Amino acid sequence: MDFLCQAIIFDVDGVLIDSDPVAERHWRAWADRHGVDFEAIARIHHGRPTVETIRQVAPHVDAAQEAHLKETAEADDTEGLRLYPGVKELLAGLPRDRWGVATSGTRRTVSLRFPHLELPEPSVMVTADDVQRGKPAPDPYLLAAERMGLAPADCLVIEDAPAGVEAAKAAGAKIIAVTTTNRAEDLGLADAIAPALDALQITVGPQGLRVHVNGAV
Repeated sequence: MDFLCQAIIFDVDGVLIDSDPVAERHWRAWADRHGVDFEAIARIHHGRPTVETIRQVAPHVDAAQEAHLKETAEADDTEGLRLYPGVKELLAGLPRDRWGVATSGTRRTVSLRFPHLELPEPSVMVTADDVQRGKPAPDPYLLAAERMGLAPADCLVIEDAPAGVEAAKAAGAKIIAVTTTNRAEDLGLADAIAPALDALQITVGPQGLRVHVNGAV
């Protein structure tokens, strides 16, 4: 299965960076402090801004303040972070102006994690700090495409979470979902589903980027 696009917009956590050990550690600590069932958080937090997750599981707390405290602590925690296989090689093969990221994490988090893991700085970075509505609203992907000077339809999004897939679909982009954090059956809105980022082969040509999906689910 092949896709032709002018640029690729990556989600970060669950696509480029495996941050599950850090996220789970901080979510469990937060859940314990507030008497919230961690499993309720685990079911919905992938791909969503922290503040939206907190609003859903603990409507009685100040979501904005709690999100800020949790995100600040989590941004500074790099223990257990790792890259998914093939990430460095894939990004090294892309022209810098042909890829960007759109994440539900904060700018502080991305700005610390990318250099820690020796990833190149994205030419376009859209974070939770840049939009009023996070995923599953289309705003992050609409803004990322705009900053790249492209229509969303000319962009290919790589996502791992249902909320992110929904956001990219609503923005009008093509989507490849990877099953690193969610089941294939939960990612059914995507145009293709792959096991991980290293299942993709990307060729740069005069017409743009051709992305081949090996082992599509």
